[in-house]
Amino acid sequence: MRGDQPRTLHWWQTRWFVVAMAIVATIPLWVPDIPPLVDLPGHMGRYRVQLAIGDNPWLGNWYNFSWQLIGNLGVDILLIPLEKIFGLEFAVKLIVITIPAMTVTGLLWIAREVHGRIPATALFALAIAYSFPFHFGFVNFALSMAIALNAFALWLRLARLGAFRLRAIIFVPLSCALWLCHTFGWGVLGVLAFSAEMIRQHDAGHRWIKAWVRAGLGCLPLALPMVLMVLWRSGNHVGGETSDWFDWKAKMMWLTKILCDRWPRFDIASAAILCLILFKGFRDPAIEYSRNLGLSALFLLAVFIVLPRIVFGSAYADMRLAPFMIAIAVIALRPRPGLSIRHAATLAAVGLVFFLVRIGGTTASFWIYNQSYQRELKALDHVPVGAKMVSFVGTTCNNPWFMSRLEHLPAIALERKLAYTNDQWSMAGAQLLTTRYSIARGFAHDASQIVTEHKCRGEWWRSLNVSMARFPREAFDYVWLIRPPAYDPKLNAGLVEIWRDGTSVLFRVDHNANPPPAPLFPEEIRFLEARARLLRARGGTASSLPATPAPTPLPPAPAPGNRQPRA
Repeated sequence: MRGDQPRTLHWWQTRWFVVAMAIVATIPLWVPDIPPLVDLPGHMGRYRVQLAIGDNPWLGNWYNFSWQLIGNLGVDILLIPLEKIFGLEFAVKLIVITIPAMTVTGLLWIAREVHGRIPATALFALAIAYSFPFHFGFVNFALSMAIALNAFALWLRLARLGAFRLRAIIFVPLSCALWLCHTFGWGVLGVLAFSAEMIRQHDAGHRWIKAWVRAGLGCLPLALPMVLMVLWRSGNHVGGETSDWFDWKAKMMWLTKILCDRWPRFDIASAAILCLILFKGFRDPAIEYSRNLGLSALFLLAVFIVLPRIVFGSAYADMRLAPFMIAIAVIALRPRPGLSIRHAATLAAVGLVFFLVRIGGTTASFWIYNQSYQRELKALDHVPVGAKMVSFVGTTCNNPWFMSRLEHLPAIALERKLAYTNDQWSMAGAQLLTTRYSIARGFAHDASQIVTEHKCRGEWWRSLNVSMARFPREAFDYVWLIRPPAYDPKLNAGLVEIWRDGTSVLFRVDHNANPPPAPLFPEEIRFLEARARLLRARGGTASSLPATPAPTPLPPAPAPGNRQPRA
């Protein structure tokens, strides 16, 4: 604790306040049965296969599920005991609810350990509990980051108490468990711990080079997962590229979208407030940066700059770090000695209002998303258990701020009805599940469920016209269109409508009817022309091309700029 700080705790520095903020952080998730996070329904489908494949043999005909040692298993493992007690959906909700609560406690605990008391400015960082990566549904990542923040606070506390041997004993297994939850959280913990150790060693009288070496030795209890990483990435099943380095335009966009949810002006203004607080730390003579957390923020900035967008086939790697980098920089701020209590209390009150306004906005947003979930999921009342269903979810070619959160909603049919759905990720080494339903051909996995009105430049998504004309009808019993774009209604021939709500519709496939004749669509012509050019380049002829197009294939690794398999 800083010696020039008063002993009296102010209202924002008490344990009761920390508990209250953790509870407040969970409010947006109270109402929705399924937390409306983009990827979460897709993960819930995988969880159902994980838990039910042994009792429902048809799942084994569609999916391959194999337990492997990968750094992406947090929720998957926690669900094994919790599902038996609460059921799958409520168990998932309970786990997800803990993430923003632990993010809040971790940030405030770190601030207390570094500054001795929670500084008033730290309250602004609490909005990061609902950051863009969390909204995207990266639940294993978000869980690992929430744990990493609390683990870093424990690391600092044990160092402050001089309990270095106890710290080593605790953090060897803890670092392995964190890596197993998600590799990213373990990596961030290592960066934070190393930077903190450097400052501690330098403050102990060591020069910077020696402090660097001693900090590395002090972080050895965190190093064992490096062996697990080598075992994971050296397996024969591993795939996925690492690419898209130094995309400065994207990195700047991630900084503006750290709180991206529904309303662009609200979210951008909120991010601007955090940047203003950081700028205030440089300009306001009453506020300063902690050397400890300031160095941690700089280290995270360096990692953010160097980190590519795609790591091992998982997209948005650098985007995930951006909000936590900002949060660490915000809690690095503290009042200088002599700042009046009135000034500090005003800052704390403004920070609290900022957090409550963000929570209120997120609560309203999640309520609206939940209403759309409930409307669309009524279609499942008409789907039998074990159905084979292909789903098409409408989207647009641009990259809108607002995301419908419906991209992986079809997986709830897998979770609730044990039905086949075509939105599961299928990347060996990144997920435990891969698809094996070969008769579905190019409509077997993500992102075949995403469709647009016209072919989008630079994207692998099909237009809905092509999807409706080319999906293999013999492979599916039902077709579920979720807020589809405009398409040719003649392509509904041979499909029997059994449910509709607005533009969303559920069809049953009449296998006795012939599929409707369809012309070559422009995107298919371009595809065939590209194949012809490739054949000529290889010495073949265009005559070897099929007269009628096969379904447009889904490449195993989409090009940079696309929505991709996300771990």
